[in-house]
Amino acid sequence: QYGLGGSFAPIANYDLLKEAVKEAEKIGVNYKVGNLLSSDVFYNANPNFNDGWYKMGVLGVEMEAAALYMNAAKAGKRALAICTVSDHIMRGEALDADARQTSFTDMMEIALNVAVTMNNK
Repeated sequence: QYGLGGSFAPIANYDLLKEAVKEAEKIGVNYKVGNLLSSDVFYNANPNFNDGWYKMGVLGVEMEAAALYMNAAKAGKRALAICTVSDHIMRGEALDADARQTSFTDMMEIALNVAVTMNNK
């Protein structure tokens, strides 16, 4: 899309990440920091598709973080993806619709607090 040769490994902004970790610890949220797989296929038809990524330490599959990071890099902005696990694809576990509607507030609180803190710096 950007007409660049080579491969680009999009990553989160470290200052935003560091602040998000502080916020998660402050409110006592269980968190993990690590790599995500950005894919246009969230539920792959190949039942073994995620095995290799899991062995490489990928923590989750989502659909937007790489694009968010690449667009931020192109625009000279900072970006951070904060994700909440709704389905554990390796164990076949999933939250029901009610839990999805009511249980993701910690992620939102962390994101809002990071935005306020970083805006005041």
